[in-house]
Amino acid sequence: MNPLEIVVPVEATGLFQYAWLMIAIPLGVAAILLLGGKATNAWGHWLGVLGVIGSFAVATALFVQMLGAEVADRAVQVSMFDWIDVGNLNLSAALLVDQLSILFALLVTGVGSLIFIYSVGYMAEDPHRRRFFAFMNIFIAAMLTLVLADSYAVLFIGWEGVGLASYLLIGFWQQRRSAALAAKKAFVVNRIGDLGLLVAMFIMMALFGSLNFAEVNQAADTASASWITAIGFLLLLAACGKSAQVPLQSWLLDAMEGPTPVSALIHAATMVTAGVYLVVRSHILFELTPAASLAVCVVGVVTLLAGAWVGSTKDDIKKVLAGSTMSQIGYMMLAAGIGPAGGAFAIFHLFTHGFFKANMFLGAGSVMHAMDDDTDMRHFGALRKVMPWTFVTFGIGYLAIIGIPPLAGFYSKDHIVVAAWERGMAFGALAMLGAAITAFYMTRLMMMTFFGERRWAKGVHPHESPGIMVVPLVVLAIGSAALGMLLNSAIQTWLAPPTGHHPHATALWEIPWQGWATLALVLIGVGVGYLMYRGEISFEQPRTKNPIVYIGRNDLLADQFNDAVFVRGGGKLVDGFQAVDDLLIDGGVRSTTALATGIGDAFSRLQNGYERRYGLWMVVGAVLVSVVLILGRLA
Repeated sequence: MNPLEIVVPVEATGLFQYAWLMIAIPLGVAAILLLGGKATNAWGHWLGVLGVIGSFAVATALFVQMLGAEVADRAVQVSMFDWIDVGNLNLSAALLVDQLSILFALLVTGVGSLIFIYSVGYMAEDPHRRRFFAFMNIFIAAMLTLVLADSYAVLFIGWEGVGLASYLLIGFWQQRRSAALAAKKAFVVNRIGDLGLLVAMFIMMALFGSLNFAEVNQAADTASASWITAIGFLLLLAACGKSAQVPLQSWLLDAMEGPTPVSALIHAATMVTAGVYLVVRSHILFELTPAASLAVCVVGVVTLLAGAWVGSTKDDIKKVLAGSTMSQIGYMMLAAGIGPAGGAFAIFHLFTHGFFKANMFLGAGSVMHAMDDDTDMRHFGALRKVMPWTFVTFGIGYLAIIGIPPLAGFYSKDHIVVAAWERGMAFGALAMLGAAITAFYMTRLMMMTFFGERRWAKGVHPHESPGIMVVPLVVLAIGSAALGMLLNSAIQTWLAPPTGHHPHATALWEIPWQGWATLALVLIGVGVGYLMYRGEISFEQPRTKNPIVYIGRNDLLADQFNDAVFVRGGGKLVDGFQAVDDLLIDGGVRSTTALATGIGDAFSRLQNGYERRYGLWMVVGAVLVSVVLILGRLA
């Protein structure tokens, strides 16, 4: 391995010494809101907004200082305290502020701030709004801990923190049984991925004696290929859990039971991006194991098609967007598995996706706000006439996600498609196919929601959302439109040190043929979606025997598979182990007990309390001893 690819951070000076404030501010705000009680109800939501804005201000200040530093000095370690010091185990709590983590911090706090502001209006009538903002601040703090960690150990604290926060927020309306079950499902499925990360950490500690990113990277090529491959697959398992990748994707669609701002935060800036971050941060380990890297690519391409499949069959507007998140994260995972260049492209797409996906989720929330919380697109139609701001901003997000130039998604997704084609023709062709299906189902969403004849339920009177909800939509729409052009080359150069990528020219006129071929397929997808959904749409979901539609509507039968294989199959496996345990383990114990009891009973009969019997046995014993002695003398 080229040692120049491993960046060793420098010790923090100046403003970098206060990087911990990014985490401390939202944590402190959450503590005030949770412990302050009803006294904070009147203003707690605004304090919650100030918490994430404060973190964004710190992140911005550090980013500006980083811009003025030499490239070699842009990776900074911020030591905080000794965490665990037992024998040979020494773990310190420290942060790593580098080009990759600061980009994530800006995304989490910047997009998060807009979602928080939107939430003030969206949750205005909720009696537990203060608690909602407390949980949201915990979410922000946990995600910042995850991306700013300088080791897998500190990362794991944030990793578990976002799992806890998602559980609290998905089940925020816990009086609804569906929300409570969805929160539990997300929590349980993510524990499977967490096990992968834990075991990977145990192996790293045994092999390298450290969990620090830089130290693990420096020592990685000293380990055997089999151990590095095992670590790669375990990290992939962890990433699949957090980023809802096949086969651990089943929790994501149910997570739509939470308030819509929660969905926006999970999908755009926090939880589902964590898996991509983990793989990119561990890129040196994956470069040493072709098998695990290939597995990342396979998981990514399978998931991008699976998410597109789901998105094409759902009528719930939030679940269509959830399927699209699965698909877009699949693109990022595909890129992350390709190598250094792919890692930079994965983060570029993750950054642009954060804007247009937050834009569309908040736009969906605006539609729900206008439609009395109805999420069924069959009950919408013609909303562009009564919700012009929501329509325009959502439309920009739509054009961005399907990849129409010069909007953001065109640039960021194009890089992934080209890199995938270079990785292998199958990967490239399937990535192109996914782009065409994305254009189809997103066009379907637009047609069913904003065009055609109105299909509003009786008594529903849709209207535009208040200004406090519209302004974040406008800001996110501007980012969805402009970030691709603004960051196309700059973000590659910026991410080169932490990803090992060597940037190349990517002006619009230099896009390879794969990019233009993808655009042609996208336009075909748009045309098919328009032709299929320009006419009359049934108010009720029609029944269908088409297995493709049925499987998509039922979340690819993931719940049925999990129930059959893991719940029922696992139950039978446990029953089998219990039978073996009863026969061999408990049976052996019972046999030993019976033997000891039998011997004890036999000897107890000699102790019956009759003196004459004791005298008889003494005489018999004396005679036997005498016989033995006489026979011995004669011999």
